[in-house]
Amino acid sequence: MSTLVLALVAGTVIGMALGALGGGGSVLAVPALIYLLGFSATSATTASLIIVTATSATALYAHARDGHVDWKAGTLFAAAGVVPAFLAGAAAGHVPETALTAAFAVIAALAALRMLRPSAAGAAEEVRPAKAAGAGAGLGAVTGFLGVGGGFLAVPALVGALGLQMNRAVGTSLLIITVNSVAALGARSGTGGDLRWEVIAPFAGAAILGAWDGKRLAAKVAAATLQRVFAFTLLAVAAFMAIDSIA
Repeated sequence: MSTLVLALVAGTVIGMALGALGGGGSVLAVPALIYLLGFSATSATTASLIIVTATSATALYAHARDGHVDWKAGTLFAAAGVVPAFLAGAAAGHVPETALTAAFAVIAALAALRMLRPSAAGAAEEVRPAKAAGAGAGLGAVTGFLGVGGGFLAVPALVGALGLQMNRAVGTSLLIITVNSVAALGARSGTGGDLRWEVIAPFAGAAILGAWDGKRLAAKVAAATLQRVFAFTLLAVAAFMAIDSIA
């Protein structure tokens, strides 16, 4: 199968996961870039940041149009993550490939386990600035280091630390992810390895279009079923990457 076709297929699947689940789908971008498209771990995490930025910014526009973005809370949360995202993005280029792959496997497994855990009821809690700052900084570091959006971390943090309702938490998380991704890309400028734009561009385009199909899929299939299927797929990918990092 040609590289272009693989990029389009992978981008579509990941976009559909993002559209159907609202977060976590981009975690599959890095393994797809490494194992299907031949990127190194460093190049894959940088390319993933580009794809995540494009898809998140597009989705952010749609959520903002529907009034589902808390700009003040999102800006404050994102501000805590900008410096960690920049520093982690700069550090990622100096980490051995096997260590980067192993770290990604851990995050992928955590994302899968988080999806398998029942969602908490949406009762708003008292806003905790310290908790929000810590969560924002942690999310920024994960985004910068591993090139993942981190919606599976951002949404629960926004609900728990800032007391946002779920629909506004999802929309606001896209603002945070976009800001963090841009900061991390700034740190990686010129250090991302071989960025093959002939692969990244169709991958990102297919992901953006696939997200709309994901929304339609979510309307037809129970969200819990979709989440379980994706979580088990992600666990399998995490196990494969962990084995590969020590082989």
